[in-house]
Amino acid sequence: MRALLCLLALAGLSTHVIAQGPPPPPPPQPLGPPPIPAGNPVTTAKTNLGKVLFWEEQVSPSGTMACGTCHVFEHGGSDARTNANNSATRNPGLDGVFGNGDDVFGSPGVRRRASDGSYTSQAPYGIAPQVTPRKAPSVINAAYATSLFWDGRATPTFHDPISSSVVLAQGAALESQAANPPVSDVEMGHVGTDWTQVAARITTATPLRLSPQVPAPLTTWIAGRSYPALFQEAFGTPDVTPSRVLMAIATYERALFSNQAPVDQFIPQQPPPLTQQELQGMQIFDTVGRCRACHVGARFTNDTFQYIGVRPQNDDLGRFNVTNNPGDRGRMKVPSLRNVEMRAPYFHNGEMATLEDVVDFYDRGGDFDAPNKNPAIAPIGLSPTQKAALVAFLRRPLTDPRIPAATAPFDRPTLYLESTRVAQHYGTGTSGTGGFVPRIVADEPVCTGNGELTIGVDRGNAGHGSILAIAHATNPGGTPYFGATVLVPFGGLMLVRHGPLSGSGAGNGFGSATIAIPNDPVLIGTTFAAQWFVLDSTSGKRFAATDAVTATYF
Repeated sequence: MRALLCLLALAGLSTHVIAQGPPPPPPPQPLGPPPIPAGNPVTTAKTNLGKVLFWEEQVSPSGTMACGTCHVFEHGGSDARTNANNSATRNPGLDGVFGNGDDVFGSPGVRRRASDGSYTSQAPYGIAPQVTPRKAPSVINAAYATSLFWDGRATPTFHDPISSSVVLAQGAALESQAANPPVSDVEMGHVGTDWTQVAARITTATPLRLSPQVPAPLTTWIAGRSYPALFQEAFGTPDVTPSRVLMAIATYERALFSNQAPVDQFIPQQPPPLTQQELQGMQIFDTVGRCRACHVGARFTNDTFQYIGVRPQNDDLGRFNVTNNPGDRGRMKVPSLRNVEMRAPYFHNGEMATLEDVVDFYDRGGDFDAPNKNPAIAPIGLSPTQKAALVAFLRRPLTDPRIPAATAPFDRPTLYLESTRVAQHYGTGTSGTGGFVPRIVADEPVCTGNGELTIGVDRGNAGHGSILAIAHATNPGGTPYFGATVLVPFGGLMLVRHGPLSGSGAGNGFGSATIAIPNDPVLIGTTFAAQWFVLDSTSGKRFAATDAVTATYF
């Protein structure tokens, strides 16, 4: 009893507060390796192959999306881009209208495109990247869950994406989950993408061709080999099949578990590895804060689905979409709290910007009610000191230091979209009738051998003819040409006549051109430049022009 009172005094809590709740549980046991499904054993070669595939942007036809694009380790395995201040991460929510209170802050995906590479408009985004209706959950420690996605639709039974036959009967939620994004025309694919196409694209791709920096051990393992050669080492034959792709990715994800946080360092008869404030926060977490109602065990989750009142339950039906059980309306999967300090913003809709906001939400008992709301979500009445202590416990004590340090297994390749290889805009455009200045859309990789580089234009006048000018410019400038800033000099100029812009009305026109870049090493290191011109019939105007972009072939 004296030891307990000393601990309470150290934590800054009164014995009266603790007496109101159950006795605190012991510190969580360290997290062991995740379970491995029969039929997909872990090997070094398969783990390495899965790592390459997880960070491979060539899985997407645009060359701009990998699994790792939405699951960045430096942000706790979640999406680094999701932010209420970033309009590119806003989804309009249930009503399909931006700014009506039900907007979601999700994960940007790809521009909607047809199988020939051309951009197509998708309301409300036009040809801008689409945004998922939920924020990407963390991939770190996902290997322990028996179902994945916020609604749990990725089940333990893994079916071959082509034949639908059972490949792994149980324990394979990771494989099931990984099968979805590459064929989603919002997240990674084009309209009508199937896994036969994905596997064929991987077969002919040069591993991590788009990444400007790959960890040395992974580069050594790849050793300049092709994907069939890597599959040969991992699976025994060179066949690149959808099921093998997914089993390799899942094997890599099973290496992404975090068990070196301060909470894992409790040793009997040793001083606790937490500060006084963090110990106080742990006591609040375990007792009056009611956090342990759902966030239990070594991973700080019970893997259940709960409605907690973040939004009205019909804004996103969540688990109900999987079970059709009325009691599951609005229920979402309880996430692990390990590394939670790195995963802002919070909840499935990215609504809460900080952990302080999350604690305030629970302290007031949520924001909305429904018959199936978890009864533990009710006003608590924490003091400012208690709230600060609880947040302190959720931060450093639950964070594995290898993750922010990007050390193995949390080292990774640099993505193309994170690099200076992305085309840079320069100059200013000129307006056409109605004062609208069209905009060039160019974020796909300008690399040799890219057979489907798509360059788009939007915000032009619909129905007007358009021309894409492309040059190998050694010194792009800003010399005016018919009132527009154009590419100078035009060495090796190519004009691509696109035809009338699609859409309806002034400022709503869009179009795109898809170009095959020769697989010619002579191009590497030279400058590519491009600019769109939209023809205009108004007296005194010849055309409207976009700004220009320049990039270096690699």
